Amino acid sequence: MTIDAALNRLRALPFETLEGVATLDHHRLLRTGFPEVIYCEGKTAEQVALIAERLAAQSLRLLGTRATEAQFEAASLRVPDLAWHEQARCLWLDREPASELKPGVMVVCAGTSDLPVLEEASLTLRLMGHDPHKVTDVGVAGLHRLFPHIPALQQANVVIVIAGMEGALASVVAGLTQAPVIAVPTSVGYGVNFGGVAALLAMLNGCASGMAVVNIDNGYGAAHMAALINDKIKNSSRTSHNGYTPAGHSARTAAGPQSGPG
Repeated sequence: MTIDAALNRLRALPFETLEGVATLDHHRLLRTGFPEVIYCEGKTAEQVALIAERLAAQSLRLLGTRATEAQFEAASLRVPDLAWHEQARCLWLDREPASELKPGVMVVCAGTSDLPVLEEASLTLRLMGHDPHKVTDVGVAGLHRLFPHIPALQQANVVIVIAGMEGALASVVAGLTQAPVIAVPTSVGYGVNFGGVAALLAMLNGCASGMAVVNIDNGYGAAHMAALINDKIKNSSRTSHNGYTPAGHSARTAAGPQSGPG
């Protein structure tokens, strides 16, 4: 790197002010392991394009959530290698894809209408170096559809469960696995679903242990948390072959008390 290039790089660290638009955090990757993400909703196409251009100049990866195609088209004029995921409603960039994605994260959704949130979570996980195991359309109206996936749920390090309507699937899954469950309520549903508030309240009142809840439709937030959990497990020296062994847990304790002569 030349001296001039180094000086230009230093001018943009640790943050860069775009007058009247944004103050970009170029050190977020160093602090948290992933660069600043653009929440595109509420921004003009030109604002998204300008922010994307400056972030892409400093990072190998870029993610913009809740984006429109018009925002992507404007941004791609400034960042030609930018990609678009229509169903996830995300614009993204990965100039250095991971050679091997980490397994261990399951992403489960209750219905096909929840797929945009599932795809947002899955894209986030891949950009953060994780390989999501996706299971779709296994909501409680046909609970038997979930049964074939129970072994995978029990082997996972962390599970994201995405559901609208009454949001019951998250509690069901949390009762079937020792892995932490991150529940994502979605805005899918009629009338008194209240744009996802019904599912949010149901998940917050869930009786199953080991479940945490993020905001409505926040696939990105759930995936970021899941990636941090999976990274910690993968990097820990105290793991089993599948990366998750609770203290004191064994095949004997999992099977329950053994009967014998009385």
